[in-house]
Amino acid sequence: MKKNEAENPWTKLNTEIKYENPWICINEDKVLNPAGNPGIYGVVHFKTYAIAIIPLDENNNTWIVGQYRYPHHSYEWEVVEGGCPEGTLPLDTAHRELHEEVGLKAETMEMVLEMQLSNSTTDEISYTYVARGLSYIGEAPEEDERLSIRKLPFDELYQMTLRGEIRDGLSVASILKVKLLLDAGKL
Repeated sequence: MKKNEAENPWTKLNTEIKYENPWICINEDKVLNPAGNPGIYGVVHFKTYAIAIIPLDENNNTWIVGQYRYPHHSYEWEVVEGGCPEGTLPLDTAHRELHEEVGLKAETMEMVLEMQLSNSTTDEISYTYVARGLSYIGEAPEEDERLSIRKLPFDELYQMTLRGEIRDGLSVASILKVKLLLDAGKL
């Protein structure tokens, strides 16, 4: 690695919290930019990790959820997802979300992707798991969730992604990664 690849060219002078709720904190940092000039940098700090789960049964069928997404004012189909609070293990959250959203219990969970979701404005990290050895135990959605559940072959979900019918970034990246791993015989 070249020396300048590892160096932080930004100097943070101070931080002021502009907004905070139980899920996020928006900070405004007074900075010196890489040219040494004063400026500001807004950072959205997520108090959770994003967790995605792609359950696959013995025939590579999967489950997705549909829900209305308030920020975009649209109904979206996505992989099983949820937030992992700070201090909670991502794997534990993956099991919980799989149960809550599609009513499944998994014998195994394999992490297949760690990703920065929008690294120019947020510090949000995501983890994607593939769940296997599935059994149905019943859904338990949270009070702010009104979900539709759909079971379909994974290859159909992949085609939906290629057609632009799956638009959530974490879902798209997770589906594409799982497709690559399946095609390579690594899952």
